Amino acid sequence: MRVESTRGGSTVSLSEAIATGLAPDGGLYMPPRLSTHVGPWGDSFLTRALTALRPYFVDEVLAPQLEAVVSEAFTFDAPTRWLSDDTGLLELFHGPTAAFKDFGARFLAASLARLRTHETTVLVATSGDTGAAVASAFHRRPGFRVVILYPDGRVAPRQAHQLGAFGDNVTAWRVDGNFDACQRMVKEALSDPALVARHHLTSANSISLGRLLPQMTYYVHAALDAQRRGRGEASFIIPTGNLGNAFACLLAKERGAPIGRVVLATNANRVLADFVATGRYEPRPSVATLANAMDVGAPSNLERLRHRFPEVASAVSADWVDDETIRRTIRTSGEVLCPHTACGVAVLERLRADGDRGPWLVAATAHPAKFDSVVEPLLGRPVPVPPALAELLARPSRAEPLAPRLEALVERL
Repeated sequence: MRVESTRGGSTVSLSEAIATGLAPDGGLYMPPRLSTHVGPWGDSFLTRALTALRPYFVDEVLAPQLEAVVSEAFTFDAPTRWLSDDTGLLELFHGPTAAFKDFGARFLAASLARLRTHETTVLVATSGDTGAAVASAFHRRPGFRVVILYPDGRVAPRQAHQLGAFGDNVTAWRVDGNFDACQRMVKEALSDPALVARHHLTSANSISLGRLLPQMTYYVHAALDAQRRGRGEASFIIPTGNLGNAFACLLAKERGAPIGRVVLATNANRVLADFVATGRYEPRPSVATLANAMDVGAPSNLERLRHRFPEVASAVSADWVDDETIRRTIRTSGEVLCPHTACGVAVLERLRADGDRGPWLVAATAHPAKFDSVVEPLLGRPVPVPPALAELLARPSRAEPLAPRLEALVERL
């Protein structure tokens, strides 16, 4: 299947797009529009994932191996925990690094391992969770080197420890700047053909279709389960920074999953909420918040959203919350929430206050134990650490400083 850049200057096969990440013209590769699925979805997560993904891989090199890729990548569940008849948390933190990024990162790693023809450097910018998920997915895979850029002092302590805890073929660099600086460096590197060729660079951020497409699967699964349980057509509230996770939900809806509304929940970095409300896109420097993984001032996947849905407000709505609202939600919700999930729950509370009684699922994007320094003081008790996270936290951790300039990255590469 052929995929096209959002900027119209490049059309390649899906496998090539997965292998290269960013289009040569600087645009993002777009999954094609497919006809709505009308056949049986199946009952298990793996079967539904294959049903959702298989049409994208028609005539692709990966097509005969797609089932093996899915089985290798998705070794953990994405359960919905219903809090009431019309409210549920879609728990996306049961993977090895306790965040939703594990789904896309592991699918990408399994795919690239089958496409690789030479030594490959996987370059990733992270605002907290992406880097650890990518590191885990590629750790000790022959033929791959992982380079992580993260904003020094602007990720949670346990997130920072994860990023530097892998070693071997994984290197973590703490950048003297915010996430937007890290993301800019990655895009600049991937837009330099000579640099890409010299180091065989590829991306593992959500600009990669190899990350984006698999994230559809848990929305398909959750929506079908809600329907099967008699909840009807569920709507989703998705905490978001770079917009990849939310765009994946829109793709799941496009594929025919029984999904109603899609609502973006952001923190005080309100670029997306303002854009949906006004139609004016005004990127700005990100500010540090309690929900640090969403501290993004220039969301990359907005380019995809605008390309697919020129009238963005017809596809999504959006709201934002400040740090005090995050604190209050964690203290009073009755659930143990990470700060990002708390943004989604706070937005849901506003919708309920306005009279919305439809079935809603909030994407619970990370395990609250990753943010113990925020969550535990608000709850007044410790949060149990899942075993996979505890194992990572027990390892030594190391990250090197890096200036926020492409020249500094090139020198270190």
